[in-house]
Amino acid sequence: MGEADVVRLEQQLCFALYSASRAMTTCYRPLLEDLGLTYPQYLVMLALLESEPVTVKDLGATLRLDSGTLSPLLKRMEAAGLVVRARSAADERSVTVALTEAGRALGPRIAEVPRGVLAASGSSREQIVALQGEVAAFLARMETAAQDPDRSEP
Repeated sequence: MGEADVVRLEQQLCFALYSASRAMTTCYRPLLEDLGLTYPQYLVMLALLESEPVTVKDLGATLRLDSGTLSPLLKRMEAAGLVVRARSAADERSVTVALTEAGRALGPRIAEVPRGVLAASGSSREQIVALQGEVAAFLARMETAAQDPDRSEP
């Protein structure tokens, strides 16, 4: 790859990942509309279906969302009757989030969403698992580099 190619848009990994992310979100949209969820709400639901109750702080860490993004999202989900937030009895500063019965009832329908996305991708389950592994490893390296900017120097 020549020096001029390095600055070409289609040669940028960040652009490929950004474009793939947008395409994934677009693919999810009709599946989630049937559930009355946005993509970020879907991620919250997945996290809570795995483990609840959870503190808002831990949920934010799991989803890699700051409180300024997560709090309004949870407020909308609470208004929709999907989650309930409560101050922790052990620590008044801590807020926990749990699914309501209506939120839990969406679980089986939410479980169908990945099947729809897999079918739309035209990929095999094995290909998706391999790609997830590669992306997770890449993410870990990028997070490490972000914490230590000197490591990202060429």
